[in-house]
Amino acid sequence: MTTAAAIVAGLRSQRDPANVEGQRRFGITPKTEQFGLGLPILRAIARANRRNHALAPELWATAVYDARLIAAFADDPKQVTRGQMEAWARDFDSWAVVDGVCCTLFNRTPFAEEKAYAWSQCRPEFTKRAGFVLMAGMAVRRKELPDATFLAFLPIIRREATDERHYVKKAVNWALRQIGKRNPRLRRAAIAEAKRIRKIDSRSARWIAADALRELMNR
Repeated sequence: MTTAAAIVAGLRSQRDPANVEGQRRFGITPKTEQFGLGLPILRAIARANRRNHALAPELWATAVYDARLIAAFADDPKQVTRGQMEAWARDFDSWAVVDGVCCTLFNRTPFAEEKAYAWSQCRPEFTKRAGFVLMAGMAVRRKELPDATFLAFLPIIRREATDERHYVKKAVNWALRQIGKRNPRLRRAAIAEAKRIRKIDSRSARWIAADALRELMNR
């Protein structure tokens, strides 16, 4: 049986300092250990341990950036608990970790909508980003969800559009655009919401609205 320790040892043996520096130039600056392995390598390891819910928390507990992404790619969303989501969210320390976890795993859990609402109100930058990345991820992956789920997210997006922090405003914008790309009805609703956001006296809100309208109006 593959263990977290064995996986981390294998990752460490392939450590690429040049890639670590390259990742850091793109804002991937976790507080944890970082080996600089590419996503194809991490996803291949995850495929070999697919739906291994027992292994995923062990990988997360290693506090290694690359191992934490494997944990997200390998875990079983049907077995993820609210407690696990909250525990991992407290450890979020990089936009790449947030996006890897929320777009691959948490967005497919039964608690995704609940956590999107809750985290969108949090103060920590990466936890708040997670709320909106969940919305974006659900818009892309959760084909079974009704339009009402996403229509209800739009006022939350408008409410938080004034947050000037880079990784928050980018996620707010991402959520708005992905909702608008889901289908024609939601596209119309997202465009209308973007126009309302555009009127808010906030540099962040104006950027979010302009970028979303540029994409959605040209579809």
